[in-house]
Amino acid sequence: MNVFMDYAAATPLDSDVLAAMQPYFAEKFYNPSSPYAPAVAVRREYDAAKSVIASIIGARSGEITMTAGATESINLAFGAGDGHVVVSNIEHQSVLSVAKRREHTLVSVDYNGRVDPVAIKRAIREDTWLVSVGLANSEIGTIQPISKIAEVIRQVRAERFAVGNATPLYLHSDASQGAGQLDLHVARLGVDMLTINAAKMYGPKQVGLLYAARSVKLQPQIVGGGQEQGLRSGTENVAGVIGMAAAFRKADAKRHGEVLRLRELRDAIQTKLCDVFPEAVISGHHKNRLAGHLHISFPGLDAERLVFGLESRNVYVATGSACAANKGTRSHVLTAIGLDDATADGSLRITLGKDTNPDAVEYAVDAITQEVHREMKRIGRV
Repeated sequence: MNVFMDYAAATPLDSDVLAAMQPYFAEKFYNPSSPYAPAVAVRREYDAAKSVIASIIGARSGEITMTAGATESINLAFGAGDGHVVVSNIEHQSVLSVAKRREHTLVSVDYNGRVDPVAIKRAIREDTWLVSVGLANSEIGTIQPISKIAEVIRQVRAERFAVGNATPLYLHSDASQGAGQLDLHVARLGVDMLTINAAKMYGPKQVGLLYAARSVKLQPQIVGGGQEQGLRSGTENVAGVIGMAAAFRKADAKRHGEVLRLRELRDAIQTKLCDVFPEAVISGHHKNRLAGHLHISFPGLDAERLVFGLESRNVYVATGSACAANKGTRSHVLTAIGLDDATADGSLRITLGKDTNPDAVEYAVDAITQEVHREMKRIGRV
């Protein structure tokens, strides 16, 4: 049996999504900017796909800018202004890297990885123009109180208006991990900008978007032919956007049932492993956590050895965040929530998805149990 449990890093392309995309690789290959009838038809289909995406998040199609994934979307969002920005200290590196190129303040999280809206308000200065907090953390799964942070943003705007401070203040959220598990309706979230990534919802890689309210004055980061309302030049990725629309529509339709199913499977893994290893440490908020996320640490063990051992048993999980693991560094997220080195270095990220079933759970739990026991024996703890 092959058991893939790293859905936070990548999701397989859904078969229905592939079927929706395939015509645009061959017979519908036309450039949507061309004037003849077949190309005009492709333009209509492209625009219709954008409308589908916009409707799911409660936006207008003109408020959506298609990008080559989440990182570009985040850069486009941060490029809308020059002043001081506020971000949490557990953001994905794509957010932290762009924030650190500007004057910025990092807001600390609690031991569950949650951002306190009051701390956000304290960090906002008179010249702050942007607050960016991810909707859900990719490593520990903690879901942030974005709607509460939005209330803080509205309060600060009112206070600025009262004293004649005309500096705009916007709220951006990277919702890459949320599609298919969380409500991404922009009005209910209260965001001014939202990043979404097709690759995290069984859609194509290198396809994403930035929602920006009409009050936000975006500045193009890629210039050329003026596509995407002049905000993202380059011939439109028709197949990719068609695929994202198909993936998003399917994920959103199945969201409620899938959340219940994944939570039950995740809790089964957590319970079984903690029963065998009571010293194990679970990170992330106990309630406000993505349904398919389990971050579990075995203090004193080497998580990389566990991952390689599990791979030999055809079980695929991650250690730390995928980006940090590739660089051989300790996770900034685990440091931020206060895990000591021994606990952080023994951590696994197990993330479930649409192909995870009870048989896979049983197989994975057995494999993890055996590998943990083997590592404990190797270092003389058994």
